[in-house]
Amino acid sequence: MTYHGTTILAVIRDGKLAFGGDGQVTLGDQIVKARAQKIRRLGSHPIIGGFAGATADAFTLFERFENKLDSMSGNMTRAAVELARDWRMDKALRQLQAMLLVGNSEKILVLSGQGDVLEPDEPVAAIGSGGPAALAAAKAMLRHTDLSAAEIVKNALIIASEQCIYTNDKIIVEVMPS
Repeated sequence: MTYHGTTILAVIRDGKLAFGGDGQVTLGDQIVKARAQKIRRLGSHPIIGGFAGATADAFTLFERFENKLDSMSGNMTRAAVELARDWRMDKALRQLQAMLLVGNSEKILVLSGQGDVLEPDEPVAAIGSGGPAALAAAKAMLRHTDLSAAEIVKNALIIASEQCIYTNDKIIVEVMPS
C-alpha cells in the first residue's frame, strides 16, 4: 500500500504569497488522517514550501532544501537548482517519491525528482492529485476576480476537494508576508 494524493497550491498577488494545502492522507482506499500539515515556512527564510507524495520523503527533501537555502544565503532559485541536481544524481535521493512546491513573495518553483525546477508562466502553481483542478480554478479567479491571494487559494482548494477523491476540505493557508 502507498500513500496517495494531496493538493498544494501557491498564488502570488499584490506582493503576497498565499500557500495552501488540504489535510487528507490516504493509504490505499482508506483515509487515515484528515488534518495533516503539508505546508510550512522554511527556516528563517521568507519562503513557504509544500509537498505532495510520501511524507518521510518530503521531509527529507525539505531538510535538504533548507540546508541548501542556508548555504546559498537564502537564494531560493539557486538552492532549488542545487537540490534538483543532487536529487537527480544521487542514487538514494532518486528513490524519493515526493514533489515540492516552494515560493516567496516574488516567485514560485516546482521541484521534481527528475531534476526539474520549473517556474510557472503565471504567479500560480499546484502539485498533487488535485493540482490540475486547483490550478484551473485559481487561474480563473486570478484572471477574473479581485480576490486576495489567500481567498483564491482557499476557494480553489475547496473546488479541488469537490473533484479529487484524494483531497479534502480541511485546508490550511499560509500567507507571506503576514
